[in-house]
Amino acid sequence: MAILRSKEIRTMEPSARLKKLNELQAEYMQNKAKMASGGALENPGRIKALRRTIARLITIIKEEESKAR
Repeated sequence: MAILRSKEIRTMEPSARLKKLNELQAEYMQNKAKMASGGALENPGRIKALRRTIARLITIIKEEESKAR
């Protein structure tokens, strides 16, 4: 999965944002579980990138919700 930038996230539909958020969170959990079990990741920097992208998505989702109020 590609790491998303803020501009890309803002152009997405709200339902697509939530779907992408769920996908990224699932991937993040899989990578964390693999690390915890002692496995080696192909790209260890991916965890940091996933965490930041998840944070971007959540921030933009909350911004959109506050604008709607």
